[in-house]
Amino acid sequence: MSARPPLTFSPAREFRQSAWCEPLAAHVAAQAREWFAEDLGHECDWTSVATVDRDAVACLDVVCRRAGVIAGLDAGGVVTRVADEQLEWRPRVADGAPVKTGDVVATLAGPTRSVLAAERVLLNMLGRLSGVATATRSLVDAVAGTGCRVYDTRKTVPGWRQLDKLATRLGGGWNHRMGLYDAILVKDNHLAALAAGGLGPADAVRKARAFVASAFPADRAAATVVEIEVDSLAQLVEVLPAGPDIVLLDNMPLEALAEAVVVRDRLGVPGAHRVILEASGGIRPETVRRIAETGVDRVSSGWPTHDAPWLDVALDW
Repeated sequence: MSARPPLTFSPAREFRQSAWCEPLAAHVAAQAREWFAEDLGHECDWTSVATVDRDAVACLDVVCRRAGVIAGLDAGGVVTRVADEQLEWRPRVADGAPVKTGDVVATLAGPTRSVLAAERVLLNMLGRLSGVATATRSLVDAVAGTGCRVYDTRKTVPGWRQLDKLATRLGGGWNHRMGLYDAILVKDNHLAALAAGGLGPADAVRKARAFVASAFPADRAAATVVEIEVDSLAQLVEVLPAGPDIVLLDNMPLEALAEAVVVRDRLGVPGAHRVILEASGGIRPETVRRIAETGVDRVSSGWPTHDAPWLDVALDW
């Protein structure tokens, strides 16, 4: 299938996107205090106290042991300041940069005891976020030229969502909703609850639209995405006239995904051609290209945040 031009995503049909900022830095600082409490037990690194002179200083390199995408360098500065304000954190590449085995991505200098106390917490954060970014980049590269966007999900480590979402962006992907507060997404269990009262998927979209219009200020209502999950072409045909912003096509085979695009484009329902189609379920590097080539506008995958390996990074003397 030939590549198609990407859709223009209006603010009313796009989710908030993560970027490094002061509120996120404050969140990382709060998290880092918990991470260090977990590792130090509100005491200290007794090994370093027992063996390393109080006045010793060191300068160590953060080195990649595997190729990938480095993520979390901005957060690394916050983590090291929480460990000890005397520590100096110097990134050597940009956050989100591709890296090769052996690349030095940052330098950590300062009191040796503090360097050693910060080491594991810092590397854990960098390894996880870089693993998410690397996995996301593999999906993004796999769909290159199709016009399909790669999105994340809410399948994140509790307490790590903001960082996981940042890693998705650094890997070239896009953020789906940040949380339940951030959009309307009618899923299968919502539909099951509505069905008990005799209501169907189209009714769910209309109820959601009416609620948003009545409950939110005009600017927030205009920016609130209304999405609904369907698992059959019959449900897609039913919901299109109700005017959702996005229809999530859940675990559909390739043939059904391709047919869904045809239905959306040719149904003739006013506005139906503007509905964004999102495929979800089984999105992995070995499957994502064929899914994107069906013509869907985006795919959403939890694989980078729940199943991808960490990137191996080390602190070398």
